Amino acid sequence: MANGSAQFAMTRLSRVDVEGLGKSFQLGGRRIEAVKDVSFQVRDGEFVSLLGPSGSGKSTVLNIIATLLPMSTGRVEVDGQPIISGKTTPNVGYVFQRDTLFPWRTVAKNIGYALELSGMPTAERRERVAAAIERVGLRGFEDAYPALLSGGMRQRASLMRTLVKEPQILLMDEPFGALDTHTKLDMHDVLLKIWEREKQTVLFVTHDLGEALTLSDRIILFSARPGQIKETFEVPFARPRDGVALRETAEYAELFSHIWHSLGEEFIKGRAT
Repeated sequence: MANGSAQFAMTRLSRVDVEGLGKSFQLGGRRIEAVKDVSFQVRDGEFVSLLGPSGSGKSTVLNIIATLLPMSTGRVEVDGQPIISGKTTPNVGYVFQRDTLFPWRTVAKNIGYALELSGMPTAERRERVAAAIERVGLRGFEDAYPALLSGGMRQRASLMRTLVKEPQILLMDEPFGALDTHTKLDMHDVLLKIWEREKQTVLFVTHDLGEALTLSDRIILFSARPGQIKETFEVPFARPRDGVALRETAEYAELFSHIWHSLGEEFIKGRAT
């Protein structure tokens, strides 16, 4: 079930290419090596999770790909073009760890914000926002402000604020980490249904193995700091998936146990550093 990244036959177009990526920080006069020699690819329409203990560099790698952080060493290309730190990459959307809704804007106006900035005509914008609201079950809350919504509802609105722009590549940094278990499972169902229909290329950061197994085609396991790729796992479960039913199968339990052993070793190493 575990495979080195070099073994993957690239039968589909590669959308994200990361080669020899490294990132170091200066902290109190000390040099901290966060990520070391990370290389992987994400194929068109593939859902890949970066999994690892806290501090393993998963979010650092994602933020470099999103051009939010400069890399120290290595190369990153999106659709065959080198990324430029600080410059938005076409066709790429980013979903943050916590919802980033504007508290002074309604659900509809939050979701449509980027479309307003792009100059999309009002009628077309309203139609697209209405479809987005319907898709995630927020109909009836179009005029509600974020303070009146539950955490799950806010995260649905935040997700659609990114997806309404129809990005082809979606970067997600632990977007459901702050949610309770039941709400998180509900959001998994929402995301899977959207992804099954749209087939975006997704790179998803998580420290939750169950979440990674529920959502992913492939899991890239990071070591404790400095973050390196320890192992890569194919997730063979058929799609479409029911996240709750999947967790009750023997196949899920077997793969969970196998990856958990390797992940647990990195948790122990992380505590020792």
